Amino acid sequence: MSTKPKSVRAAAAQISPDLESADGTLARVLETVREASRKGVELIVFPETFVPYYPYFSFVQPPVQQGPAHLLLMERAPTVPGPLTDAVAAAAREAGMVIVLGVNERDHGSLYNTQVIFDADGRLLLKRRKITPTYHERMVWGQGDGAGLTTVDTRVGRVGALACWEHYNPLARYALMAQHEEIHCAQFPGSLVGQIFADQMGVTIRHHALESGCFVVNATGWLHEAQVRAVTADEKLQGALRGGCHTAIVSPEGKYLAEPLTEGEGLVIADLDMALITKRKRMMDSVGHYARPELLSLVIRRDATSTTQPWPSVPSQEAALPLPEGAPHD
Repeated sequence: MSTKPKSVRAAAAQISPDLESADGTLARVLETVREASRKGVELIVFPETFVPYYPYFSFVQPPVQQGPAHLLLMERAPTVPGPLTDAVAAAAREAGMVIVLGVNERDHGSLYNTQVIFDADGRLLLKRRKITPTYHERMVWGQGDGAGLTTVDTRVGRVGALACWEHYNPLARYALMAQHEEIHCAQFPGSLVGQIFADQMGVTIRHHALESGCFVVNATGWLHEAQVRAVTADEKLQGALRGGCHTAIVSPEGKYLAEPLTEGEGLVIADLDMALITKRKRMMDSVGHYARPELLSLVIRRDATSTTQPWPSVPSQEAALPLPEGAPHD
């Protein structure tokens, strides 16, 4: 008999970071978890690289001027695992809640766009890095690898995650679909590009829900006007840091389960009827009865990349030589 929940209460958080303090942003995460817990939430998703904050500076400053802001971000960025993950793990355990959080992960001299998933008992189930930073982001983050293209079994079901324009990589999405994700957690920065970004986001998350036959919980960030001005004093560039918010929850049938949040801070909360997954996939299971693996298939390299590799063992030349005819064998 299945022990999976029949219904899951999920939340997508659209909140502002503290642009002056990583601890301040972490405090916002923990308070939001407590607020969601009071509302019976069992899964919460936060925006892309929310801790300490998304590198908005990289979108409005030329590369030659980004040095100080980039160094400051590195100084404030957490390691994974570390004190940040310890604090979030404790919050997940206390609330009995699955938490999906976006962070700028510092790994020695490099930063990565990282998604971390905590189970409701506080265990860190997954740390994955965005496989290809987008456009301006390539000046900020390194590239991830295939080790993170995996789903994890949590108290609320099988969960997968991608960040922002990774949703425009159909093979990355298919990698998660093929592992039968039930709840897909999407993260975007928010307060970027404008309404066209928000409109595209809505199309993207609804399409993935339909194609994968899963729920999509999408979180975007939000900048207050004072924060926009703090990122850039150039009024012509400030417009690029407004709009672009579409925090929403979508069913496997592509329907919004609550009104999307496009301005301001708040939680989008909805109850996920897990039976809708089977209802959708009975009609169209893109990795099952609707697939044609003898025609089309995906190859994934799942090992984590590293700058060092063990030298392969090479058989000795003597062992490779044939024995003389008539020589005794061991």
